[in-house]
Amino acid sequence: MLFLEIAIGVVGLLAGGELLVRGASRLAVKLGMSPLVVGVTIVGFGTSVPELVTCLEAAWRGAPGIAIGNIVGSNIANILLILGVAAAIRPFVCSRAAVVRDGGLVIGTAILFTLFAMTGELERWMGGLFVTGLVVYLAWLYRSERAGACEHVDAGGAMAIGDEDEATQNGGRSLRDIGLVVVGIGLVIGGANFLVDGSVELARMFDISEDVIGLSLVALGTSLPELATSMIAAFRKHSEIALGNVLGSNVYNVLGIGGITALVHPIPVSQDMLRVDFPIMVAVSVAMVLMARSRGRLSRTEGFLLLGAYVVYIGMLYRGVA
Repeated sequence: MLFLEIAIGVVGLLAGGELLVRGASRLAVKLGMSPLVVGVTIVGFGTSVPELVTCLEAAWRGAPGIAIGNIVGSNIANILLILGVAAAIRPFVCSRAAVVRDGGLVIGTAILFTLFAMTGELERWMGGLFVTGLVVYLAWLYRSERAGACEHVDAGGAMAIGDEDEATQNGGRSLRDIGLVVVGIGLVIGGANFLVDGSVELARMFDISEDVIGLSLVALGTSLPELATSMIAAFRKHSEIALGNVLGSNVYNVLGIGGITALVHPIPVSQDMLRVDFPIMVAVSVAMVLMARSRGRLSRTEGFLLLGAYVVYIGMLYRGVA
């Protein structure tokens, strides 16, 4: 039964990832938004919902290791595993300005998360600050994108009368694409729930600690929507969505998921994670931005290096268990 749950979860994630990327990439063109920004907003938020559900459940059930480990482990997996897989499938060019803007925020939120965690507990006021920061970030991102779209409209002149019918048709297609995004998000959430339930139960059969479960199995399970979406984006030559998905998910994990979870229920932080896993999260965030910014691209070799680093990290976790 456990393996059936895991199999159903994988199928749901892959199908949902396909629909999500297809709808989001079309909306990017129709709304005048760059694929990177769509990845940061629509796709990033949609694929981060499993982490939110998992963290809230873990906090309420008195399992802080799973809640905090899920956030930290997911951010590490997003960079090392997901971005590594996407680059290994298809090397891609990165917008240096976007990497500095959104990648800088990923680094900043990781550092702030670490500093707050060093107090020993994520309190409600910290959660409120994180959520406020997320709202401000999304508002600023939307205004920046709208300003860019208005410049394009002014430069191109008014819409011709003959274009009205096409605009009407595009409106209908946009509703269909929004429907694809909604269905895709629903599938990845459902698939992730099946996968996490089966993985956690399987792990506990072998008497593994909450911290390790949260940092590895739960983090990997809730990151599979990002993995499925980024793999499909890479295969379909929409690698900017893959990068935006990772950047957006890491920001949501800290500001949104960490913030909402702390608001609902303060979370104590493990000293073991503070000594090892939080510094690793900050380090890989910095490494990702430096790699993407240095030459404006992520190569296949760099993708395999990221994957190798993730294998080493997981091996380190389970060697400590043994």
